[in-house]
Amino acid sequence: MTGMSWHRDRVLRSRLATQRLTSAPLPRARDAVRLLTCVQSQERDHAFFSLGLRSREATYDAVRAALDRGDILRTHILRPTWHFVAPDDLRWILALTSQRVERSMAARHRQLGLDDTPPLRRAFDLLPKLLRSRNFLTRKEIGAEFAERDGLPEPGSQLGHVLLLAELRGLICSGPVKGTQHSYALVDEVVPPTRQRDRDEALAELVRRFFAGHGPATVKDFTRWSSLTVADTRAALADIGDDLARIEVDGTTLWFDPSMPNRTTRPETAFLLPVYDEVVLTYPTLTFPVADAHPHAESDDPFWARVIVDRTNAGLWKRVVQPTTVRVETRLAPGLDATQREAIRLAAQRMAGFLGRELDYVEGEGTPELWGGEAGHPARRPRRAAVS
Repeated sequence: MTGMSWHRDRVLRSRLATQRLTSAPLPRARDAVRLLTCVQSQERDHAFFSLGLRSREATYDAVRAALDRGDILRTHILRPTWHFVAPDDLRWILALTSQRVERSMAARHRQLGLDDTPPLRRAFDLLPKLLRSRNFLTRKEIGAEFAERDGLPEPGSQLGHVLLLAELRGLICSGPVKGTQHSYALVDEVVPPTRQRDRDEALAELVRRFFAGHGPATVKDFTRWSSLTVADTRAALADIGDDLARIEVDGTTLWFDPSMPNRTTRPETAFLLPVYDEVVLTYPTLTFPVADAHPHAESDDPFWARVIVDRTNAGLWKRVVQPTTVRVETRLAPGLDATQREAIRLAAQRMAGFLGRELDYVEGEGTPELWGGEAGHPARRPRRAAVS
């Protein structure tokens, strides 16, 4: 489909509707995962809320039950970080993307002494024995088993990296949550067999699914999300042909599926979005504009996330969950009017309802102390020069 010219706000409206934040919610959490294909989820409980915002399973207990049943999986896929993924999508996406992800971590393998070493091979031999017959174990429990044997990776960074590699290679994935802890399961015991796809078919399917769930989006958005190359992406778009529509915004080409919902049909105008929510994380270039006097424009912080109101990044929020209450604190741009502030309070009430807690809502003032202090998020700090 040939390109059309859109304005930026229309793109933002369309994305919110496509991702089911402002259009009809999907029936279940697993449907939201299927729509988005892979949903970043290293902050698991916050990511549960992302799924609740997009589905009628709009409580923490309902979304956690979907994970515990295996309707959705939580594992390392696409990039070296956790995502939710549907069981029938796991194997073919891993086959398409994991080899490239592993190559990108070669220096980390060497740093940890795990670049195809005997301890790594012994760990991969032992994991199926520990987890078989659905004996779901946490990382701490696996570490205790490793510590009782000689010649295995050590608890801490080595063990964490082994588990990440075992997930990327399709050996293990999530089991039910144990207490509050993530557990591991054998993929072959919890994921039914699925049809294999050749590389070209898998690539075209992943590209199609990304733009259907995240569009309008750019090729660069897809390559960041998938860890695949621009050349592969453009080849797949050529194969897909007119199934996707193309638009131009400020000289940039974006793609989307015209059959997906792209109109607002829900009354919500404000959202407290987790820091890794797909509608925030996916679009580093064409994203929500920042309100004047925003308390902290660069809010990549695991404790303070974005407040979106009227398709504007209008402030920050964080929460503290207690047994019967959830305290939600916001820091908002000063130019918001009373209607917008009330919409934000209602968004906080929506979160409290999701958690089954009473809301304790506070509007703070000024810029909060973000994680890492004045130096900023540790991952964003300049690397120190090597000492000669």
